[in-house]
Amino acid sequence: MQRVATYFSFVRFSHSVFALPFALTGALLAWRDHPFSWAQVGWIVACMVSARSAAMGFNRLVDARWDALNPRTAMRELPRGAMSIREAVLFVLVSSVIFVYAAARISALCMMLSPVALAIVFWYSLAKRYTAYTQMFLGLAMAVAPVGGWIAAGGRGGAEPWLLGVAIGLWVGGFDILYACQDLEFDRGHGLRSIPTRFGVHASIRLSRLMHVSTVIAMTALWRAAQLPALYLAGVGFVALLLAYEQSLVSDDDLSQVKKAFDLNGYVGIVYFATTALSLYLG
Repeated sequence: MQRVATYFSFVRFSHSVFALPFALTGALLAWRDHPFSWAQVGWIVACMVSARSAAMGFNRLVDARWDALNPRTAMRELPRGAMSIREAVLFVLVSSVIFVYAAARISALCMMLSPVALAIVFWYSLAKRYTAYTQMFLGLAMAVAPVGGWIAAGGRGGAEPWLLGVAIGLWVGGFDILYACQDLEFDRGHGLRSIPTRFGVHASIRLSRLMHVSTVIAMTALWRAAQLPALYLAGVGFVALLLAYEQSLVSDDDLSQVKKAFDLNGYVGIVYFATTALSLYLG
């Protein structure tokens, strides 16, 4: 059990709650016009968990050298020796294989797109070496979730998955900018790139707030595009309140509450999925 706990900690398994609800939301929107299947639900969940696990494991592998030097991350599994590089590589490979297999069980189209999805989620971990817009690539990686859920459930045309993908990408990119502010000095000292290292904390926080406002706008636009009941807007309103509170915890001269702000995001996906599902059911 201790090894299982180590692997769960290695990929922050609990953080699957960020992307999974939005993948299922994309699937729910598609299921309005396509047959529902519990088997699809199971394979979509398997895809999301395995893809995220592979991406996070890859991130920990390629960042291991810097994690060991950064006091904030020095106690992660690889730097402190709780897991070997070989174990981590095997974990990433197995997770990737599970993802491709689960995608193949959904449809031939999903199987063909699975390597593209892996390439997108892996690229985020390398982006900080080449571009200051690293956080935007994390947003892109997470935006794949609702689009993937839509396709997996049989959806094809329509604006719904793209609006939801934009909303998720802006939301994730926005909170990752706040998170990256913690490592500003370390990243600058080691040649790593991010939005905070290029623009500073003040401008980065303003950009994060703009992105979160845009998240709410995109979610509201989905209400019109998908012709959802008014109850859906209650969920969007609650998400807006959560994001406003998250932003209130972080300021230019006080980053001590970034971790608390980050953890609030776990509720965003749950609340949004629950209210969207309920509005679709009642509608």
